[in-house]
Amino acid sequence: MSAQDFLVELGTEELPPKALASLGDAFLAGIEKGLQAAGLNYTGKQVYAAPRRLAVLIRQLDVQQPDRSINIDGPPMQAAFKDGEPTQAALGFAKKCGVELSEIDQSGAKLRFSQHIPGKATASLLPTIVEDSLNDLPIPKRMRWAASREEFVRPTQWLVMLLGDQVVDCTILSQKAGRESRGHRFHHPENVVITTPANYVEDLRKAHVLADFAERRELISKRTAELAMQQEGSAIVPPALLDEVTALVEWPVPLVCSFEERFLEVPQEALITTMQDNQKYFCLLDSEGKLLPRFITVANVESRDPKQIVQGNEKVVRPRLTDAEFFFKQDKKQPLETFNERLKNVVFQAQLGTVYDKAERVSKLAAFIAPLIGGDAQRAGRAGLLSKCDLATEMVGEFPEMQGVAGYYYALNDGEPEDVALALNEQYMPRGAGAELPQTLTGAAVAIADKLDTLVGIFGIGMLPTGSKDPYALRRAALGVLRILIEKQLDLDLSAAVEFAVKQFGAKVKAAGLAEQVLEFIFDRLRARYEDEGIDVATYLSVRALKPASALDFDQRVQAVQAFRKLPEAEALAAVNKRVSNLLGKAEGAIADQVEPKYFDNANEFSLYSAIQQADQAVQPMAAARQYSESLARLAALRDPVDAFFEAVMVNAEDAKVRANRYALLSRLRGLFLGVADISLLG
Repeated sequence: MSAQDFLVELGTEELPPKALASLGDAFLAGIEKGLQAAGLNYTGKQVYAAPRRLAVLIRQLDVQQPDRSINIDGPPMQAAFKDGEPTQAALGFAKKCGVELSEIDQSGAKLRFSQHIPGKATASLLPTIVEDSLNDLPIPKRMRWAASREEFVRPTQWLVMLLGDQVVDCTILSQKAGRESRGHRFHHPENVVITTPANYVEDLRKAHVLADFAERRELISKRTAELAMQQEGSAIVPPALLDEVTALVEWPVPLVCSFEERFLEVPQEALITTMQDNQKYFCLLDSEGKLLPRFITVANVESRDPKQIVQGNEKVVRPRLTDAEFFFKQDKKQPLETFNERLKNVVFQAQLGTVYDKAERVSKLAAFIAPLIGGDAQRAGRAGLLSKCDLATEMVGEFPEMQGVAGYYYALNDGEPEDVALALNEQYMPRGAGAELPQTLTGAAVAIADKLDTLVGIFGIGMLPTGSKDPYALRRAALGVLRILIEKQLDLDLSAAVEFAVKQFGAKVKAAGLAEQVLEFIFDRLRARYEDEGIDVATYLSVRALKPASALDFDQRVQAVQAFRKLPEAEALAAVNKRVSNLLGKAEGAIADQVEPKYFDNANEFSLYSAIQQADQAVQPMAAARQYSESLARLAALRDPVDAFFEAVMVNAEDAKVRANRYALLSRLRGLFLGVADISLLG
């Protein structure tokens, strides 16, 4: 079957830059879906996306749809006819197939409709395939233009559709298909004739349009890095910003611009934020990570006098930097702590009080937590009191992304200790999955306190997160607490910290059972964490059964159980623990604490008792040092005496004292393992 290249290009007004790449990918996916549904084969595909166009190239597409045969079985013959007359079942089947009953095959056990469908020319199928793909694009809000009733993300301007060197005759979104595209608005405003689909990229390149999104992206990235190196710096190139800039230009020309050095007195985070978010510039850093008074803009034109573009961008950025400078200077006119006065009038949550009330609670809770993790209570308390102050500053009002960062600079300006200042930013860490953690113990204490305060308060007024709603980001708060404690190896009794947090709210929350509810929610987050790490849920549940109060201790136990499960003895010991657990659960009355060897009547009882005593002496210091892996490895040696015991000894002996003594022996055995986890849950 013969094949030819197919090209479709829809020209529009400038497309939304943040959505351009996804629109292009969706356009290609929709066309592929249509081709596959039509049974059309092809050898290759490529999507192109530029500010004023979406295009798809399909290589070596079948020019003719293959013939198809369909066979549809109907009701059995005995149900289709009664006394030689067709039943409603037979008539209904014929109607469903769109034919008369006489055209239905009645020679078999069932009615059967067979039809041969000749394939159509691909050119006749393509308009519908393209139109369906465009209609299915992920466009949240479509627009109309002029007198047209058509709707699309932006007004359409032209349409190219070629199969081989022939135009596919059709009209889509008010545009009649042709072979004429358009070049760069300024460098080549004339129409561009696309000679063949395969020449599409080169035909446009001659008209100063780089249609390939990936090519433009690579060019911008490479040239930006080269210019930054020439300035003895490195460029900050966030992937999302690089994608957005790529989507804004057809013919990218990166240029170096500069701003006055006096602006460097302003926190560089504010300068970077405004240049990236508002102007789409790439900022430059020196070798020490300090902002250079230069930036890179990406022009959409190759100017004969690039200085004019440079000067224009420098003129535009100056007022933005001046605003940041003004807010910074205004805020520094008063000590950071005084901004708490404004926060006394800002509601955190209607039932839980103001933001200032929260800061006071965080301060006291951070002071409680700090010494427990090796930090300084006084500094943690001070950082907690200042933690929300910058929310009332002019800087954060203008640049919300500066919360915490602005507080850090203002605290340093006031002469606060370095760790106190850092804590004002670290309180928000981690800001997302895998994000940076606090570096200081003061910051860790405030971050934990802030998150626990929110969890306790919101749970305390009954606003629990649902599957779809979590307005106070409680899941993220719980995960943040766990990450800080586990990854920074901080041994905090979460039960005590949560209890302290509950007491601070007083009558504002329903305290009964609140601490247990919050702890349950926090430790539930660990299940998903371990599943992501490839740790079996049974391992998590075996530790969860013991309810350790420390997240670090919990993690150490989980890692130990995971290592234990790889030992050859693990499966048998897990089964034994399950058996022992079941036996002890059925025991009548209290189980004795002491084992009396005088009631032993079997050598295997003596052997197991001796092995348990030796193991107990060996693992006690290990457990105290939280050497859980070593402890379980040592307990693995109990397998042989345990197996021998169960083979030779009847636990439920007729003699009540013997039976009770054997239960006491098994309780000692189980207690050894429960020092780490409930191994019975691994079976």
